[in-house]
Amino acid sequence: MKLAGSSVVVTGAGGFIGSHLVEALLARGCHVKALVRYDSKSSWGWLEQIPTDARARLEVCAGDLRDQLGVRKHVAGCDTIFHLGALIGIPYSYVAPDAYVDVNVKGTLNVLQAARDHGVKRVVHTSTSEVYGTARFVPITEEHPLQGQSPYSATKIGADQLAMSFHSSFGTPVAIARPFNTYGPRQSARAIIPTIITQLAAGKRTIRLGSLHPTRDFNYVADTVGGFLAIAESDAAVGQVINLGSNFEVSMGETAETIARLMGAPLEIELDEQRVRPGQSEVERLWADNTKAKELAKWSPAYGGREGFERGLAATIAWFTNVDHLKLYKSDRYTL
Repeated sequence: MKLAGSSVVVTGAGGFIGSHLVEALLARGCHVKALVRYDSKSSWGWLEQIPTDARARLEVCAGDLRDQLGVRKHVAGCDTIFHLGALIGIPYSYVAPDAYVDVNVKGTLNVLQAARDHGVKRVVHTSTSEVYGTARFVPITEEHPLQGQSPYSATKIGADQLAMSFHSSFGTPVAIARPFNTYGPRQSARAIIPTIITQLAAGKRTIRLGSLHPTRDFNYVADTVGGFLAIAESDAAVGQVINLGSNFEVSMGETAETIARLMGAPLEIELDEQRVRPGQSEVERLWADNTKAKELAKWSPAYGGREGFERGLAATIAWFTNVDHLKLYKSDRYTL
């Protein structure tokens, strides 16, 4: 199916990846209903960054994924749902696991039920590489065992399984996008790359980080968004789980050193114990096999490999070091 000119719902639209996805969909001529979480300030999150002249086909709706009737109302009449809405902070999932079950599992159930009832043509459900836990083999294919090493990842496993069950049981046209660690402009400073950049940009020369030895497969946000679009338009992706990753593995420590070099900043690192996950919860190694994405969705990363990683980091650094952007972040404190 083609997205151009279609009616699309994006949950979690005010977030980091969601806001970039909304921009890409508007650029394709889609009519976008962007679901953001209700608050008394009528905040649109990062959608506030979209220029006013680009909003003609954008409808922002405030609500809550836990509200079944509200979700049904918003989904009515749409062709495609991109379901990104979730609680995503791993550290906070240790503090409030019950909330993660409510939003990530029950919220996903509400989206799936609404999609089924309204005959939505395509549902792209967002997973996460965290569901794999520490790699048992690399690169990680979609057949890798699922391991819930945090309450967050456990709820995402549950949500993924619900999504596949609706495809198997009711024929709901679900495809699961499983992005590895996405980074780029607008990301929360809770994540490792913005944490490093914002501390260095604030003039700190000794920065506070958690464990430096784990490895990740970092995915620039433009690539992640491109993967979502490709999966939505691929009929072969229905009923499938598809990794979105760069197929490049790098440690947290090497990432910090690379950012410091690109910023021309001296670097010393101090271990911050509150940023270290509980021992059995740490995901030690992630490295994506993206063969399936290339075969089924004709997607490949534009920012893959070391060269692509450094280009993505440079673009991310440029955004965060803009004075107007940097002031939105609290570099002097740890964010759960």
